[in-house]
Amino acid sequence: MKKDAILKILEDHKNKRGIDNWNKLGYANLTSYGIGLTQLKKIAKQFGKDHVLAQKLWIVPNYDVKIIAILIEEPKKIDSLQINTMVNEIHMGMLTHVWVQILFSKVSFAKEIAEYWRENENNVKRRCGFALLYYLARDTKTSDSYFYPILERIKTQIQQEENYVKDAMNNALFGIGQRSKELNLTCIEIAREVGKIVVDYGNNSCEAIDVIKHLTSNRIKQKFN
Repeated sequence: MKKDAILKILEDHKNKRGIDNWNKLGYANLTSYGIGLTQLKKIAKQFGKDHVLAQKLWIVPNYDVKIIAILIEEPKKIDSLQINTMVNEIHMGMLTHVWVQILFSKVSFAKEIAEYWRENENNVKRRCGFALLYYLARDTKTSDSYFYPILERIKTQIQQEENYVKDAMNNALFGIGQRSKELNLTCIEIAREVGKIVVDYGNNSCEAIDVIKHLTSNRIKQKFN
C-alpha cells in the first residue's frame, strides 16, 4: 500500500534533531519524524496527487504525515464538509500555515468560507480566514474594493487579537499591499497607525514581518511604476 510505503520512507528519513525540537514544542497529540518541509515536498512528489490516499494519511496523528497528506491532496475533489473537518483538526502554527498555503488557498470556495471564519470565535478558523487574504490578494477576479472593509477591521482589531490571528492579519496587510498602488498606500498607512506587531513564535528568533519596510521597498515601488 502507498500509505505503508510513505510511512516507511518517513521512518527511514527521521531526523533526531528535528524530533528533539518538535518535542520541545509540547504538542502531545501529534508526533513527528523531525523532517523539514523541503524534504517532505520531495517525498510527496514521488507519489503524485491522490485524494483517497491523502484522506487516509490525514487521520494519522503525526505532523509529517499530515503535511504529506496536504501536499498530495486534490483541491478540486474537496467539499466544504472536508474543509470544515480539517480546520477543526489543525491546532499548531506551522501545520495551519502549510494547510492554508498549499491546500485551502486552492479550494474553489475558500473565499466564501473564509468570510465566515473571520467572524468565528475559534482562533484557528479566524486565523485561517485572515491568512487566506495573503493569497486572495493575487486573485484577479476579486476587485480591490473587496479588501477595504477587511483592512479597516484589521486596523481596529489587530493589536487586540490572539497571537496567531494577529500574525495572519499582519501577513494579510503585506499581501494586500502588493496588489495595487492604491492598496499599497492604504496598507502602509494602516501599518504606521497600528505600530509594531509583536508575535510570539515560541523559542526561536522569528519576528513578524515588517510591513512598512517591505511595502516601501524599491522592489514594490518599481512594481507600481
